[in-house]
Amino acid sequence: MPREIFGNDFPFMERSNIMTFEEIDRLVGIFASLGVEKIRLTGGEPLLRRNLHELVSMLSMRGVEIAMTTNGVLLPRYAPALSAAGLDRVTVSLDAIDEETFAAITDSGHTVASVLAGIEAAESVGLGPIKINTVVRKGSNEEEIVQLIERFSDRDIAVRFIEYMDVGNTNGWSLEEVVTADEIRKKIGSLEFIESPKDSDVAKRYILPEGNEVGIITSVTEPFCGHCTRARVSADGKLFTCLFANRGIDLLSPMRDGYTDTEIETLIRQQWESRQDRYSEIRSEETASRERVEMSYIGG
Repeated sequence: MPREIFGNDFPFMERSNIMTFEEIDRLVGIFASLGVEKIRLTGGEPLLRRNLHELVSMLSMRGVEIAMTTNGVLLPRYAPALSAAGLDRVTVSLDAIDEETFAAITDSGHTVASVLAGIEAAESVGLGPIKINTVVRKGSNEEEIVQLIERFSDRDIAVRFIEYMDVGNTNGWSLEEVVTADEIRKKIGSLEFIESPKDSDVAKRYILPEGNEVGIITSVTEPFCGHCTRARVSADGKLFTCLFANRGIDLLSPMRDGYTDTEIETLIRQQWESRQDRYSEIRSEETASRERVEMSYIGG
């Protein structure tokens, strides 16, 4: 969320427009009835939501896997309560091990040390297997690839390298800045491909000679739209069927207007069955210039 756009005067969402825990739980129940097996709490930074462990406790009764993607810095404070509430595992965003590189990328005031402390806190309460998400951008952190692998080589932690994507319109994306999956594989060296248990898994998985797992998410150069089974719901209750969408359908207003679960299920089913999303397969100069929802709003 670039400071020059999301400054102190940015008109953020009114609290009344944000789903309550009860509304989120109700939606999760409806999605679970449609066959959803995993819920991921993401953001933005999900741990900024007050009393998040209470939501996790509610969702844990739905019979779905509950995961979270976080920057990790608040995990030392909240990991024990989240684990006790029923959170299954966490994915931590970490784009560099070098402190200077990390600071240049995140501009957050946090440190690599604080993220590593969060990872250790998550490990200590069983929130694993932990995954590390690293977005690789040319001229920024491509030299961190090997260092990240080596940093976690003696632990049950899988580093996943993500091609730099044109999510939203504020990150100044350029195709020239994409470190391709092929380039990432060459930097790593010897890799043995592992078949994923599900076609819908977004990461291509590999085993290193020493036995650790590495993943590569290739949505720019090797897109996987045809196997995508992911839906996203924003904090204000809008359903998006693609990470690169420019609009979603409102589910919160119908809930507050008294729609039954069956009626909301019909809205979801109709939107899902009519989707034609395949942005990564048809990416071009024309499509890349269109408005897209920001990842800080829709979630990663």
